[in-house]
Amino acid sequence: MHRRRGRAAGLFGAALLVVATVLTSGGAHAQPSPSASGHSSDRGEDGDRDGGRKGDHGKGPATSRPGDGPTTRPADPPATTATQGARGPAGATGTPGTPGTTSATASPGGATAPAARPAPAQGAVLASVEAGADAAVPTSQGLQQALAGALADRNLGTVTFAVADAADGRLLYGSGENVPATPASTTKLATSIAALSLIPGDTRLSTRVVRGADAGTVTLVGGGDPTLTALPADQVQIGGQAADADTAPASLDALARQTAAALKAAGTTSVHLDYDLSMYTGSPQHKNHDGQNIALVVPLMLDEGKVDPRSREEAPARVADPAGQAAEAFAALLRAQGVAVEGKARAAAAPAAPGAAVLGRVDSPTVARLVERLLTTSDNQLAEAMARQVAVAAHQPAGFEGAATAVTQELARLGVPMTGVALNDGSGLHPGNTVPPAVLVRLLALAASEQHPALRPVLTGLPIAGFTGTLGKRYGSGSGSADAAGLIRAKTGTLSGVNTLAGTVVDADGRLLAFAVMTRTTAPVDTARAAMDRIAARLSACGCH
Repeated sequence: MHRRRGRAAGLFGAALLVVATVLTSGGAHAQPSPSASGHSSDRGEDGDRDGGRKGDHGKGPATSRPGDGPTTRPADPPATTATQGARGPAGATGTPGTPGTTSATASPGGATAPAARPAPAQGAVLASVEAGADAAVPTSQGLQQALAGALADRNLGTVTFAVADAADGRLLYGSGENVPATPASTTKLATSIAALSLIPGDTRLSTRVVRGADAGTVTLVGGGDPTLTALPADQVQIGGQAADADTAPASLDALARQTAAALKAAGTTSVHLDYDLSMYTGSPQHKNHDGQNIALVVPLMLDEGKVDPRSREEAPARVADPAGQAAEAFAALLRAQGVAVEGKARAAAAPAAPGAAVLGRVDSPTVARLVERLLTTSDNQLAEAMARQVAVAAHQPAGFEGAATAVTQELARLGVPMTGVALNDGSGLHPGNTVPPAVLVRLLALAASEQHPALRPVLTGLPIAGFTGTLGKRYGSGSGSADAAGLIRAKTGTLSGVNTLAGTVVDADGRLLAFAVMTRTTAPVDTARAAMDRIAARLSACGCH
């Protein structure tokens, strides 16, 4: 009877997970104050955008190696700090116990119907934790028996993994769990944890236009918003769904209208336009820049730098000069408002003066929403932008190196064991990144911890198996894992020869577990992903006592 009751509780929690569909969006320069101005909307990607499209990245050897055998000893629970708890929950993520109001209905093909609300409440996502708080914790022997068959799949190649109790982070079972492995896009978990720990979740990012240093010049100030959009509001989608007031990105058209109105009020009808990119430092080009998985990382761009802002391809073509393209689009919008823009927009010779008169400003959704979006859609451009926000908050240079240093330092401050961790970017495109499986499950346990409510968007942002984001087309009929659809939320990762999956799963007794599976294989990408999905599915089906 206990098992049946636990399973019912787990399924109830899982149903709430499916109902809480995540569809989110993003904005520019850090401003910890809400604003309703300048919102439009944007479209995200359904496919995993972290390099698996043609095996373009990660051509060097991955560092994942077999362990010395399954580990059964429990690990220490994750360290916590008082400072994060004092900050309180992220402003727009809801409060524990608040039910989600989004509805999503699965079709036979595993697709979801349009949802009413894009942002799930913390209580809905964590209902499985509360429902299964008294459920028995799986034993290492039970987990070993349940996973043995799935782990023996040769398509996995070299595989390391870890399974922990999400309630306290205790390691329950693993193999090679402390061996550094290539994380691919599960790197975004580290970026997101650091961002939400350092930056209040209700912070909004602003794109501004100010009076320039030269007479008759206005300056468009980039604040790090890759989702700023020039699309009309009715054409913008995120992950295939229409955005709402919580998730709609900042609108370039709204910024142009504000600026034109301010100029006309001052009697100005003709200007020169320049743009300020001083927020970021160092080279804007990612080591694995390919014009598809990521554009140049600059603090001013439109629609993640995509050539076609409506594209839902896994690796869409990117513009060569994102900042220049955004500035020219802004100039065209100013002209449409009756303000002449003389000549071509150009990069500013110096940063905008701190006290320069502001002519217009548009604000993004909250950082909490941006984190959810970057995890759900595996948005490389947004992940790198958020990593630079971490660098700014940590007083590090806002480039690749400074961002990696800032994320690493913040994770260490949170008590995450950093042995074997090496970060070179915020998105996971860099093949030199290494993270052991045990660290990934520790990050997930931190996000579930009562001591860190501000980290909750990491859980709400994880794609739902068979329903949303980069898991939307997995866990379908014939996959061998279809029964786990809706029960698993996980971050995906793919580089050439590398596949990863790290997330949470509700087991048969209603207990929430954190897991990470990291592989290096020559098997086709879809075959390797399916093999990993079956491991997570086995976790959902077992009480494992």
